[in-house]
Amino acid sequence: MFYLIGLGLGDYKDITVKGLEIVKRCSRVYLEMYTSILGCHKEEVEAFYGRPLLLADRELVEEKTDEILAGANEEDVAFLVVGDPFGATTHTDLALRAREKKIPYKVIHNASILNAVGCCGLQLYKFGETVSIPYWDETWKPESFYEKIKFNRLHNMHTLCLLDIKVREPTVESLMRGRRQYMLPRFMTVAEAAQQLLTIVDKKDALEHNTVLNDLSMCVGLARVGSETQRIVVKTLHDMASTDLGGPLHSLVMPAKELHPLEIEYLQHYATFRLDSYNY
Repeated sequence: MFYLIGLGLGDYKDITVKGLEIVKRCSRVYLEMYTSILGCHKEEVEAFYGRPLLLADRELVEEKTDEILAGANEEDVAFLVVGDPFGATTHTDLALRAREKKIPYKVIHNASILNAVGCCGLQLYKFGETVSIPYWDETWKPESFYEKIKFNRLHNMHTLCLLDIKVREPTVESLMRGRRQYMLPRFMTVAEAAQQLLTIVDKKDALEHNTVLNDLSMCVGLARVGSETQRIVVKTLHDMASTDLGGPLHSLVMPAKELHPLEIEYLQHYATFRLDSYNY
């Protein structure tokens, strides 16, 4: 049997009882390490689960699926995912590959940022499409995430922005040479995400009459959701661009233009300004 097991958001103790029971009897246990990270060291996880962990980076998961699934017809193999297994399309693909190979599989769900974001007080059923904000570089500055935020706000929906992480990512130069060399790990902060959004907002203001977002638009910054050091702040987009929420992982939320009174009351606890008379 092939098991896709969600670990939750905080640390190794957030695994479900059912998930832990399965892990302890598996012959191989992989820990996916490039779509998210746990807030603890690999050795701590191994000690608690009582099993050695095989780290699964992007190269292994996306290019060597057969290696992960090998033998899962005859023995139990677990693939551990921070959050919920279906929080990333990569893991859906793993399930499809198992199905194609006639390998039985089961999914053990857990909390993910997609539902835990409700900790900031915004109502989950008012969220629109989730977006990803990637790191920009000198030659690549995509803006498609802005258009999705714009659509959500025009339809009075919140937007959860998942921020880029780079873990064991090969450099472009090394790929061109055919010998992989890896970048240092990077985790986008709410400040970096806000800075990129402000750059787009400024450009939109110069090209068109932009009434969707501006530097005074309210946003919510979240860090290490589900952990003991969780932080939530509510600031303007301008102020968020200089906000330090500490270590990873961070997420950014752009709220709808109209908020429910309960949302305002809950958010006020984390805000640096009065929300009851604020024009969002």
